[in-house]
Amino acid sequence: MNNAPAQGTAAARPGGPSRRHVVTATTVLAAAVALSSCSVPAPRRSTPAADPAPGMPIASSRRAQAMQILAHPDDDLYFMNPDTQRMLDAGVPLVCIYVTAGEHDGKNHIPGDWDVPADRPAYSSARHQGLRQAYAALLGLDRFADWTKDVASLHGGHRAEINTLTNGRASVELIFLNLPMHTTRRYMALPSLWRDRSLGLNTVVAAGSPLRGTVSYDYDELIDVLVGLMEQYRPTVIQTLDPDPDIQHSDETTRKKDSEQRGYSDHADHTAVALFSWAAMVRWVARATKDSGEVPGFVATAFRGYYNRHWPKNLPAAVLREKAAALVPYGGSPDWDCGNTAGCGDYNVGGVRPLKNKKGWVRATHHRYPGPRTTVATEASGRLVAYGVLGLRAVRWRETRPGSGQWGAPDDLGGGPLAPALGAATLKDGRQLLFALRFAALDGHGGPNQREVVLLEQGSPGGEFLAWNGLGNPERDDDRGRRIGVPVAVAAPDGRVHVFVRNADKGISTRVRDRAGRWDRWRDLGGAEIQDGLSTVVDSAGRVHVFGSGRESVHHWTQDTMGLPLTFRPDSRLPVPGGPLAPVLTDDGGIELYYRKPTDSVVMAVRTGGAPARPRKEGFDGYGPLSASAAPGGLVLLGKDTRGRIQLRTRRGLLTRTHGIAALDAPALHVGHSGATVVGLGADAHPWTWLPEAGTAG
Repeated sequence: MNNAPAQGTAAARPGGPSRRHVVTATTVLAAAVALSSCSVPAPRRSTPAADPAPGMPIASSRRAQAMQILAHPDDDLYFMNPDTQRMLDAGVPLVCIYVTAGEHDGKNHIPGDWDVPADRPAYSSARHQGLRQAYAALLGLDRFADWTKDVASLHGGHRAEINTLTNGRASVELIFLNLPMHTTRRYMALPSLWRDRSLGLNTVVAAGSPLRGTVSYDYDELIDVLVGLMEQYRPTVIQTLDPDPDIQHSDETTRKKDSEQRGYSDHADHTAVALFSWAAMVRWVARATKDSGEVPGFVATAFRGYYNRHWPKNLPAAVLREKAAALVPYGGSPDWDCGNTAGCGDYNVGGVRPLKNKKGWVRATHHRYPGPRTTVATEASGRLVAYGVLGLRAVRWRETRPGSGQWGAPDDLGGGPLAPALGAATLKDGRQLLFALRFAALDGHGGPNQREVVLLEQGSPGGEFLAWNGLGNPERDDDRGRRIGVPVAVAAPDGRVHVFVRNADKGISTRVRDRAGRWDRWRDLGGAEIQDGLSTVVDSAGRVHVFGSGRESVHHWTQDTMGLPLTFRPDSRLPVPGGPLAPVLTDDGGIELYYRKPTDSVVMAVRTGGAPARPRKEGFDGYGPLSASAAPGGLVLLGKDTRGRIQLRTRRGLLTRTHGIAALDAPALHVGHSGATVVGLGADAHPWTWLPEAGTAG
C-alpha cells in the first residue's frame, strides 16, 4: 500500500475503459524520463512460452517455504494478512521481496505535524524498520528484536539488503530491492519499466543500509532477479498482488484521493509488480523444465489490493483486530527508541489509524482467484482423485488406495500457465471436465497480455485426458479480457454443460456445451455487479442456478425450465453477503444459501426463490469462504474458524482440524458413501486429507 497519487500509470486512460470504446494503454515514455537509460533500446526478450503438453516430471521436496513479492513495504500487512500470519504460526519459513523503496515523496509525516522535510533514503529506512518491528511481533518476539542485516548477491551481479530474524521453526527474511517509485519526471517507475524497453532505473539506498552503492535494473533484469530468488529459495507458496485489477470508474478527485490508477481499482505499482511476479513464475517454470527438467512444485496466490475499498468488508471483529494489530508496530512512533536513526516506522500508519481510514483497506482480505485449491472426484475403484494447479500447470493426485487418505505423486496434465483455481464438471458417464483461466500471453514492453478460458476433457471415465481446448474469452479486447474471473462449471441433467465467468463489467458471461459436445458462443447474462467466487447448483427440476455476491444483496441467475437460457432474477430481500455463497438443495426441493454478512463471524441460512427471507443463524463462527452439502446424516458445513483452522460441522457436531500441515485457502468438501471428506493443499504444495468421521487429523 502507498498513498502516492497514481500519475502516468501503466493503464492511464481518462474516465476508464468502456465496452464499446477502449483506448489502448501502451503509451511509451521518452527515454529522457528515465533515471538512467540506454541510447539504443535493448531487443525485447519475450517471456518464454509455457509448454502445455502433459507428462513432465514435477519436483516435490515435501518441505514448506513461502515467498511474498510486494510493491511497497506494508502491502503484505494490508492485503495478504491474515494468511501470512497463519503460515508463520505453523512454522513455515517466509521470505518477503519488496521491489520498490517505498520512498514516495520522502516525507514521513508525523500525525499533527505535516511540515516535515523530504528525505527519501530516510523514509525508505523508516519503513524498513517498521517492517522489522511488525514481523518481530508476528513471530511472537519483542518488536525491537535484533535482526541480522547483510547484503545479498542476486542474479546478474545485482545486490540487495537482506534482513533475517528467526524464532524457533519460524523465520522471516526481508529482501529490499529498492527500485524507485518515480522517475525524475514524476512518472511512476515500475509501470513505466513494465511497458518501456528503453528504460533503466537506479535503486535508492536506504539510510543506514549495509548496501552502499546503487544498482540499475531494466525489464529483463528485474524478472531475472525474481527468477533467481525463486531458484534459490524454491518456494512452495508464492504470494503476489493482483496482476489484473477490476475496471473502476471514479471521478478524478476520488481517484487521486484513493491513490488508484485511472480506470482500475488498484495502485499502479501493485499491478506492475504483480505482472513482473507472474512473468517471473512463467520464466522460472520454463527454465526449470528446459532439457527435460522438473516442474517446480509450487502454488500461487494473488491478493486483491485497493479493491477492498469498493466492496463489503469480509473480516469479523476478532480477525480484524489481529490483522490491524500488525500495523501498529509497522507504523511505529517518533518517540520509540528503536535504534534506527532514520525513523521507527511509517508514521502515517499505526495505532488506530488503519481502522479509522475510510478506505477500509485493512478490513478485508480477498483472493484474486477464489475457489477451492482442489477439486475432488471418486473413481470406479472407490479411490479419490484430486485435481489442482502446481507450477502453474494442472495436476492430478490419486489416493494410494481407496480410503487411505494418502496421496501419491502428482501427474502433470500440462496446460500452463494457469491461475490457481480450477472449475470442474462431471459428465453422466463419469468423465471429468476441468476448466481453467490461462495466461495466454504475459509480455511487457509492448508485447501481448492476454487471458483465455481453457478446457481439459477426460477421454474415458477414470482414463487419460485429451488435448487442451481453448474456449476463448467473453471479452473481445485484450485489456478487458484480463479482468475476467475464474471459470465455474456445472453439468445439467439434460446433458448440457454450463461454464460461467465473471466478466469485465462484473456481471456473468456463459458458454454452453450441448449433448453432442459442441460449444455455443459466449453470452452476457446481464445483471448487476458481483464479486468473483461464483457458486452453482442444479435444483430438483433440473434447472441450473448461479449465485454471486453483490454490494447490496445476493444476485441470482436461473432458468425458467431446464434447457432454457439463464436470466437474472434480482431479489433485494436477501441480506448483503460478505463473500461467496454456498447453495444447498433442501428436502422439499428448495434452495438455501449459507454465508456470512459483512464483518460478521456467524453463518446464516437464507431461503431463495421467492420463499420468505427469514435468515436463520447457524453459529459456525469464523471467516472466509464456505462449502455446504446435503448428506445422508444432515447438512455438512466446511470453513475456517476465527483462528484460521479448518472446521467442519456434521451430525456429530463441530469438529476442528488441529494437526497437520498448514492449510492454504479453501479446501474442497467431498461427500460420499462413507461421509464427509475434506481435501486441501498444504503449504508444502501437497494434498492433505481430513476424515473427521474416522477421527483422523489431516
